[in-house]
Amino acid sequence: MGILNMTPDSFSGDGLAAKSAAEVLEQARQLVAAGADSLDVGGESTRPGAQPVSAADEIERVLPVIRAIAAEIDVPISVDTYKAEVAEAALQAGARLVNDVWGFKADPELAGVAARHSIPVILMHNRSSWANAEVKARLGGRYVGVPYDNLIEDVRRELLESVTIARAAGIPDERIILDPGIGFGKTVEQNLELLDRLGEIKALGFPVLLGPSRKSFIGYTLDLPADQRLEGTAAAVAIGIARGADIVRVHDVAFMARVARMTDAIVRRK
Repeated sequence: MGILNMTPDSFSGDGLAAKSAAEVLEQARQLVAAGADSLDVGGESTRPGAQPVSAADEIERVLPVIRAIAAEIDVPISVDTYKAEVAEAALQAGARLVNDVWGFKADPELAGVAARHSIPVILMHNRSSWANAEVKARLGGRYVGVPYDNLIEDVRRELLESVTIARAAGIPDERIILDPGIGFGKTVEQNLELLDRLGEIKALGFPVLLGPSRKSFIGYTLDLPADQRLEGTAAAVAIGIARGADIVRVHDVAFMARVARMTDAIVRRK
């Protein structure tokens, strides 16, 4: 899954808000040519400390891009939003998945929108809170002192709460994808443990999406800024696939597609 951030304040420095739909369309073509099987379009930054944006602003950012991609490129488009209003507009414009970083817990209307459109949903675990956010100029934001009784069991339980919401709205299990929420309300050590134990999330019985790309747990582990985290991301992608990830959401598609193919050849050979 290739990332298209239509934001001016992306943590990774790849925000495309200043670019035209035509320019973003060309970037989308390049991502697909490099190996992206799907594209994730988002209009609000989710980095620690980021300012929320209105649904209207988010729609203004993502709709022209989704329309342009849907008309020109035959790959599934995911809209990265937790707002029902944004999702409805994006799905009408050509998006075919909803990627909700709050797992249907932020907007009670979103699950119903997804159910009516009969599309797959990505439900992410998230305990992000300003109270636990710390931002350093060189390495960016991270979370500190995030309380869990038992990290893996808490994540599993809270993901299943999101599954319950989806089922209640009429979304069948075969349209549900789970994301453990690497980087969202977890400390560096908690992110590392969650990645290493991803198989316990996979054991819940749903496809798993993993999004480690350029994130701060890599930066704080290697003491590197966002634009120097390629190798750390590659290690996280390889381990994630080995532990059961089915989809990896990344910025550096050409490099990570090679990592994914090589890891598949080792751990998923038939």
